[in-house]
Amino acid sequence: MSLMSVLTRDEAQARARLLDVHRYEIALDLTRGAETFDSRTVIHFTVRGKKKAADTFVELKPAELRSVTLDGEPLDPGILDGNRLLLKGLTAGKHELRVDAAMRYSRTGEGMHRFTDPTDGETYVYTQLFMEDVQRVFAAFDQPDLKAVFDLTVTAPEAWTVLANGITEQQDDGTWRAATTPLISTYLVAVAAGPWHSVRTEHRGLPFGIHCRRSLAPYLDNDADEILDVTRACFDRYHEKFEEPYPFDSYDQAFVPEFNAGAMENPGLVTFRDEFVYRSAVTDTERQTRAMVIAHEMAHMWFGDLVTLRWWDDIWLNESFAEYMGYQTLTEATRFTDTWVDFGIARKAWGYDADQRPSTHPVAPEAVDDTAAALLNFDGISYAKGASALRQLVAWLGEKDFLAGINAHFTRHRFGNATLADFIDNLAGATERDVHAWADAWLRTTGVDALTPKVTRGTDGTYTLTVDHTGSRPHHIAVGIYDQDLGDDQGHLTLRDRIELDIPQTADRPIGKRPALLLLNDGDLTYAKVRFDPDSFTAVTGHLSGLPDPLTRAVVWNALRDAVRDAELPPAAYLDAARAHLPRETDLAVVQGVLTFAATQVADRFLAPEQRPAGLSTLSSLCRDLIRRTEDGDNPGLRLTAVRHFIDVAAHPETIAAWLADGTVPGGPELDPELRWRVLSRLAVLGAVDADAIAEELERDPSATGQEGAARCRAALPDPDAKRAAWEAMFASDDLSNYLFTATAQGFWQPEQADVLGEYVQRYWADAVALAARRGPAMAEAAGRWAFPVYAVDSETLGLGERCLRDDEPIPALRRKLVDQLDDLGRALKVRAV
Repeated sequence: MSLMSVLTRDEAQARARLLDVHRYEIALDLTRGAETFDSRTVIHFTVRGKKKAADTFVELKPAELRSVTLDGEPLDPGILDGNRLLLKGLTAGKHELRVDAAMRYSRTGEGMHRFTDPTDGETYVYTQLFMEDVQRVFAAFDQPDLKAVFDLTVTAPEAWTVLANGITEQQDDGTWRAATTPLISTYLVAVAAGPWHSVRTEHRGLPFGIHCRRSLAPYLDNDADEILDVTRACFDRYHEKFEEPYPFDSYDQAFVPEFNAGAMENPGLVTFRDEFVYRSAVTDTERQTRAMVIAHEMAHMWFGDLVTLRWWDDIWLNESFAEYMGYQTLTEATRFTDTWVDFGIARKAWGYDADQRPSTHPVAPEAVDDTAAALLNFDGISYAKGASALRQLVAWLGEKDFLAGINAHFTRHRFGNATLADFIDNLAGATERDVHAWADAWLRTTGVDALTPKVTRGTDGTYTLTVDHTGSRPHHIAVGIYDQDLGDDQGHLTLRDRIELDIPQTADRPIGKRPALLLLNDGDLTYAKVRFDPDSFTAVTGHLSGLPDPLTRAVVWNALRDAVRDAELPPAAYLDAARAHLPRETDLAVVQGVLTFAATQVADRFLAPEQRPAGLSTLSSLCRDLIRRTEDGDNPGLRLTAVRHFIDVAAHPETIAAWLADGTVPGGPELDPELRWRVLSRLAVLGAVDADAIAEELERDPSATGQEGAARCRAALPDPDAKRAAWEAMFASDDLSNYLFTATAQGFWQPEQADVLGEYVQRYWADAVALAARRGPAMAEAAGRWAFPVYAVDSETLGLGERCLRDDEPIPALRRKLVDQLDDLGRALKVRAV
């Protein structure tokens, strides 16, 4: 058999010119055992034209291809070439293709994923057909612009419920039939089957449901009101914004196990990773994140599902819009009114980092040659940078014209496909602004602009502002002008004025007397690095916590973060700023974002090994301050955050070991499963527990997350035998699911354990390349993201990685992760050198 082929853009365009695909009839049988399921597909399609016969192909990745019939005539199953079922000599007119195959279940979150819950032995399956994984479930002309209607029937075990894109009903013969879909793309077809626990309701005449595996039932029930309230509020708000009504017959949200993404926007059946069904205590910021994902996926019902990209170069038409609309609509319609703070401090950094690596690309790239290349663009640029660009566009256009443009877009392309050019034309029709020039500047370019203020004193004693601009994009920003309250010993900074400014500037801007702080991009409306003039830098390092608005503080923290990454601010100075200002911080998203960067980047990577103990000590002291501050119980989310980070940076085992023995932190919280596994993982790193203690905890919590916790802890033990076993589990066999692989990799590399890890830095490259080739893109991404030796910040590791990229031919998904990781490693080396 030939190697599997990726679909190229040229091939997709040629096939779209040749075919109209009308309807799929899909019959799945999920009762055939634990390894495979049966898939029978009938495709009704038309070949255009009147002259000579044409050739094309259908994609399929079967375990066994039993039969193929074209227009009633059997074809030799041997015509399957890799993943392409070749159809030759097609004449103009209508055709019917029938395919009968056995398909493999997945353990990697691709295709039809199968999971057995260790808590109760119940089994669940669900589809993730994104990009080109529909081929793992049924035969298809697999490209987004060959939309069709889908009729689906599923044979499932007796106790199961089957969910799909449309309302499902169990037939007299026991099979389940889903309502016929409207026109949708192949990658959006969805099935989720198993003994689900379901909470059902109705809203605006439509069935709504939320679903999870049975062992999570009490946790879903606890949060059902919140989840459904957010769902209804966003649904109503989108109907206020959009003239096109919700285009499908129901709205189900299934929380599924071992899901690779945050969620997937299947029409009528959104699938979420079931970590969003909280078994343990979480912060309100984490609840806000779940709500944002709900809002994001619902936005996709219009951006992506009703109107779909024509080819994968317009990924941003899906993701950037859903990202922007998710945050904005959540702010407008729910109790989560500060979502842009979390976006600014956490999500936006993802975009900034991605945009400064060699793998950067435009938000709307002009050439995505094939599906393998397209898969690499689902990153911080397509999500966070794209959403930032749209936020800037709304600030520049005004929301009224923006909504008029997108509503025209929906009306013209409903149940069809569209391109960037289509969208820009629709926006341009709603405004006098030059949207085409804006799109060229913002969507076709790469990199992060930088804005630096220059304050000049005039002869009359007043000051003017000019902004030095590195980059090419126009920006519409707000500038915050702050004075220090000299009578306040806390050093509060008071907003004197917030002015709007277009960059490039046409003239210097008068600002009156010299402010204590001049903050560019106050309100975070644009996407750019901001720097400080010397006086402003003194003000923020001394009085950052005295700024009145959390979004303003997020902009400042991002500026300090960028300065560390660019080797302009010593890492220890960032830790000192956190130590000084986080104890007075009131916004939980800011606290979480700063602590995460301080621990995982500053302490673990940017500080030299001999500096790391002092860095951990600073963070431990900071967390102790936060724990003391929350002793009165008024801020349980802040206390939980402080406890988590105290555990993660503990350099000595005594305190956290006592917490584990007592089952509680003095004064709370009690140690729930998440905290118990977190403590045990850190104790494993410090060599303060053994395999027997891990096994005992697994008996206490035999759930799926318990299995992951145990795998993480076993891999974290500073013992040669434990490291060897973990490595073999990851790379010598293919038995680990995607989640168990990730958990093992998370535990494996630890900065404290360099003496037992050296040989594995050498082995990683060849083993990761081989794993990726065997197990495909999802596991390649996991191997590049989680199994990479991030602790080994040295030139030898950099050289090994560069040699691997040059000589070992990793598949595209792994190559992209290695390029990014090695660039981050090079940046860390530069920071250490300075």
